[in-house]
Amino acid sequence: MDIDRTQPPTNLPITAIPITRVILEQGGLWGRWGTRIAWSIAGMSLLAALASAGANAQYFQREAKVVEKYHSLSRMAVGKVAIVDVSGAIMGGQGFTRSQLDRIEEDESVKAIVLRVDSPGGTVSGSDEIHYRLTTLAKKRGLPVVVSMGGIAASGGYYIAMANGGRENVIFAEPATLTGSIGVIIPHFDLSKLMKKLDVDDDSIASGPLKEMLSPTKQRTPELAARERKILQSLVDEMFGRFKEIVKQGRPKLDDTELAAVATGQIFTAKQAIAAGLVDTIGFLEDAILRAVELADLTESTARVVKYSRPRGILDEVLGNSSPGARLTLESFAEWTTPRAWYLCSWWPALLANNP
Repeated sequence: MDIDRTQPPTNLPITAIPITRVILEQGGLWGRWGTRIAWSIAGMSLLAALASAGANAQYFQREAKVVEKYHSLSRMAVGKVAIVDVSGAIMGGQGFTRSQLDRIEEDESVKAIVLRVDSPGGTVSGSDEIHYRLTTLAKKRGLPVVVSMGGIAASGGYYIAMANGGRENVIFAEPATLTGSIGVIIPHFDLSKLMKKLDVDDDSIASGPLKEMLSPTKQRTPELAARERKILQSLVDEMFGRFKEIVKQGRPKLDDTELAAVATGQIFTAKQAIAAGLVDTIGFLEDAILRAVELADLTESTARVVKYSRPRGILDEVLGNSSPGARLTLESFAEWTTPRAWYLCSWWPALLANNP
């Protein structure tokens, strides 16, 4: 007896047939899209898991704010020479430089510091904070500090380079380095005339006439403008005096006459800086490292050079590392427009942000 297998069995309940049809019909268009969505989610989850695996070791390091990486010399050596990187405009606060110094303070195996500076400077308070913390750490631990200057180490960048303990042959500048710019600036832009042309008045309410010092939109009488300038100049003079004191600590061989000759705000090439007594020698990062190894009583076979970086998260691994400085936020805008004094080699410091 031939059996027609294309027909449903006759011994099944009649209700089973339409139920099967309903299930199959519902698995049409929606089923296809549902399957694609499910596979997409699964693929993204797998990608995130693989990406996190590469960065997972970083999260288990003792200090989450920085990640230590091998740089050069002996991988197996116990004694470390730590490279502290200061790049971009110096804004101060809980920045990456602070995190690097905190990490070194907790690591007893660090025997010397190479301060790598590639910065045009920044705020007076930020530059002074880095100098203070680096100087304090070096004295507390007896760590020699050797400076390696990158493309630019000017103004506040030169200020923090003075945390070298006043030793000889510890400031290295690359052949193309620009340095110096010893001075202070409080930027101010007077837009009051432009506001008047646009028929816009600054009607701010202040507790006193000096509360609006440095306001770019406020119209001032000649008497008030002269009073403000006198006050601001006294602030600049005092901060400039501290800058020169810091330079004397880092370059003790400079007498007052020599210091006055270079503390004019001028920038210098590497060769000019050597002639002026601001830099010891021309050399690259590797030369500064060897000098630090020597001062720490280590050798190339007993020293491990390390550097620090920010830990990368899962989204950084998946989407790529995007620069925080590229994102304009209300917080950064408020930071830029806050009146402040700068140790900075720039004519428009308000446009610079810290390069983490």
